[in-house]
Amino acid sequence: MADDRLSFKQMCAEFDVTPRTLRYYEYIELLQPDREGRSRFYGPRECARMKLILRGRKFGFQLEDIRQWLMIYENEGTEAQMRAWVDLADGQLKELDEQRKQLDEARDELQGLRDSVASGLKG
Repeated sequence: MADDRLSFKQMCAEFDVTPRTLRYYEYIELLQPDREGRSRFYGPRECARMKLILRGRKFGFQLEDIRQWLMIYENEGTEAQMRAWVDLADGQLKELDEQRKQLDEARDELQGLRDSVASGLKG
């Protein structure tokens, strides 16, 4: 069933990541490709994990949190993993809300300064 596997180069292209990123994900044990000599091959399991990793990064999760979350599935199963994910998501939602608040404050301040300077230029 080797035809459902991706080579290292194909994996980089499929997920739009650099070789360095892919090697790093392997180094920190997020991914564990099959090795044949010096070649690496990524099956459906590794592709699914990569999708989860990239989605987690998009949502702002730390790689260590993602790694721990993936390990829960391996050690404790799906329900434990989903419970852990809900807890992680709750924490990340709070973090994103705080970031939004800080961005809104910075934007409002910048808008005020911009308007003040612009009105001074007209007169």
